[in-house]
Amino acid sequence: MEVVWFTEMGYEGKTPRTHKNMRTEFAWFVAQNATHLSISKLETLKDQSIEIGIIIIPKKVEHFVSLDVAGHLKRVCKKYAFMQEGPSWFFQSIPLQQSLWFFNIMAQADFVLAHNDRDKEYYKGLLGKPTYINPTLMIEDLLEIPEEERQGVIIGGNLVDWYGGFNSLIVAQELQEPVYAPQMGRMDKLETQMQEINHLPYLEWNQWMKTLNKFKYAVHLNPNTIGGTFYLNCAYLGIPCIGNKHTNTQKICFPELSIEPDDLIGAKNLILKLQKDQEFYDYVSREAKHNYSKNFTEAQYKIKWENILKIVCKNF
Repeated sequence: MEVVWFTEMGYEGKTPRTHKNMRTEFAWFVAQNATHLSISKLETLKDQSIEIGIIIIPKKVEHFVSLDVAGHLKRVCKKYAFMQEGPSWFFQSIPLQQSLWFFNIMAQADFVLAHNDRDKEYYKGLLGKPTYINPTLMIEDLLEIPEEERQGVIIGGNLVDWYGGFNSLIVAQELQEPVYAPQMGRMDKLETQMQEINHLPYLEWNQWMKTLNKFKYAVHLNPNTIGGTFYLNCAYLGIPCIGNKHTNTQKICFPELSIEPDDLIGAKNLILKLQKDQEFYDYVSREAKHNYSKNFTEAQYKIKWENILKIVCKNF
């Protein structure tokens, strides 16, 4: 079954397994053997020329609102899906005209792909469409993770509400060890002047994984249910991560460390337990790797994806 993904990215064709920046969306393309096209290409495609199209709507929608994306997707694809990217509420945070344009693309889709159990229920209620979970995925081919003497703690995002980074920092400081953070797109540049945080440079995915492997603890109290790649990366490496219990990658890989994202007392207690109780630390680390292997490998993903295709394509 031919699958074509549409995003704001400009490249066309298949994504090689050797891609050096194998983010989750690229991993999906690879595992599905799917083709990628730019959204701007939709106008040029023939009617009913694609069996299944999947769109990731850009966050900067102002570059695309003049295009009848929903209309072209219905014309070009025998069936099309909307794939969640970011929090489910994002479309309500932009100007109304753009919000309605965004909603129209979701509303006309034949089915919806969501990140988490909570998101699945939201979209079913919002759109009344068949909704399936498209799991977060890693392609492991190029990963060469060296043995490291781990130390310090890393938080999963910056000090803005999008990432909940301030809460993560407050919890991480309980350890009285160096605190590190990646530099994300929404970061206030003044954050780099804070002595409390050591900021990593932007890293492509393979280098990011090698760098993440240096840390002993992780905290990511993101208030949003999103793809959860940080949680999944930590689980693959066996780095105990405290995080949002409503995000599937966290709650499946780290059940003992999954809490409400605003439960700072609970988070502080957990991180101190990880520091003081080596048996607990080792158990969480070991179980995270096991849970990753049981639920999130490429082989497991392909089984789940094939099951989705069987359901959505039975009416072809």
